[in-house]
Amino acid sequence: MTSPGVRAETADGVALVTLDRPARHNALDLATAAELAALWREFRFDDTVRAAVVTGAGGRAFCTGIDRAADVPQPSSPFSVDDPLLRIGPKANDLWKPVLAAVEGMACGGAFYLLGEAEFIIAAEDATFFDPHTAYGMVSAYESILMAQRMPYGEIARLALMGTAERLGARRAHAIGLVSELTRPGAAAQTALRRAEVLAAQPTEAVQGTVRALWAAKEATRAQALAHAPQLIALGNLPPDRQAALFTARPRNTGDAPPPVR
Repeated sequence: MTSPGVRAETADGVALVTLDRPARHNALDLATAAELAALWREFRFDDTVRAAVVTGAGGRAFCTGIDRAADVPQPSSPFSVDDPLLRIGPKANDLWKPVLAAVEGMACGGAFYLLGEAEFIIAAEDATFFDPHTAYGMVSAYESILMAQRMPYGEIARLALMGTAERLGARRAHAIGLVSELTRPGAAAQTALRRAEVLAAQPTEAVQGTVRALWAAKEATRAQALAHAPQLIALGNLPPDRQAALFTARPRNTGDAPPPVR
């Protein structure tokens, strides 16, 4: 399967999914995000695919999240925030076949939607991970929640809060357990394909059941945390003047009695 932004090739039970927008550092426009989600759903019904590898074309970036040139329509209601990247991961599309991520170059921001739903990550030694949200005055909610389940708290807090000032190198990412295997530059995808071929050769029901069991171990915490994300984004991404107006508009307790505890 080939689309303007995604390529998929299958051999020996393994699908290689390549984000193919190197001129944009593999940033995702709305069409590419939709195509990626559709591809995972297609793999659910394709028995020739027993494992998958997702990577980025060009070597300079795995993925840099949403294309900043993309026009993302939003509903007028302040209680609704549409995020086009919420459905780009395999688990978000109910795919329980194992998916490995092969990272070359930069992986940042919305790339964490994919990394957060991969079984494990293989990275080239010169790969880097960062989250620019706070530097742009934006809340890192979904990205931080997903990566907080893969990294020690202090590491993801540093990564998310420092914005563009912080780069997590592949060696450090390997040391803290985010990355499971390091390769020489240019070899991440081929290494991931070899690991995926091993998975594809195992009895598929056993592999998928094990993937499901692993995810069940953290689903409750993840679901509770994700439920807070839309409100945090809606409030935190307001312009400063609107944030200030919101807080000053709150009624203050003017009596002698302390405010009620609830």
